[in-house]
Amino acid sequence: MGDIRTARMFVGNTVGDVKMRFLLFKLYALMFVLVGCGEYVPHDQSPRILAMGDSMMAWHAGNDRGISDNIEQILNEPVIDRSVVGARVLYHLPITGAMGLSISKQYAPGNWDWVVLNGGGNDLWLGCGCSRCDSKMNRMISADGSSGEIARMVKKMRQTGAQVIYVGYLRSPGVGSIIEHCREEGNELESRISRMAKADPGVHFVSLQDLVPYGDRSYHSGDRIHPSQKASRAIAMRVANIIAR
Repeated sequence: MGDIRTARMFVGNTVGDVKMRFLLFKLYALMFVLVGCGEYVPHDQSPRILAMGDSMMAWHAGNDRGISDNIEQILNEPVIDRSVVGARVLYHLPITGAMGLSISKQYAPGNWDWVVLNGGGNDLWLGCGCSRCDSKMNRMISADGSSGEIARMVKKMRQTGAQVIYVGYLRSPGVGSIIEHCREEGNELESRISRMAKADPGVHFVSLQDLVPYGDRSYHSGDRIHPSQKASRAIAMRVANIIAR
């Protein structure tokens, strides 16, 4: 039912129009089929890096200035990016989940040496308003980092032989950001992810806690949430340094 309600949001005042609803259903079904088939991976390029996650990873991808684009440029090798704006760790609607709003379902089978991903911020900010989030936090990852959806997702990727780089979030510039109140919850989430990474040498946590100087707006887009092109490049450098080593 949730996916039907999501589809209806695009119809607006024409929700009672049977023909429009039928056409929307066909379009939605086609999108599901296309996404379900996975992204085409050119054999001659032999890509070994897969990127997944939410809008932090996907920001600026449309103009080739996203995090994955910069990783490609720095390492001079292809990166398959399946990140989606608005994606969550905990997401149970089937159709939109398969379209990438569920981060775990962004995974595409391949001979990956590295999986670069992020996630969890939307679950806290949009899912519980960064208030009374203990239950949601525990469902994503336990206090010791050994269980929860994030730990399960990472373990599944590690079983393929790939190494995993989990990227943390930018901190707000401390200047009028609407996510400033999420700082404590974000710190706790990343502490748990860091513990998970320390338990497995094939998992690497990239913290961005020290990336943004207080009051410096140049690392954020105009919304003061997402990375600027400058920040996307800086984040990509930290990820690429791990891969290059």
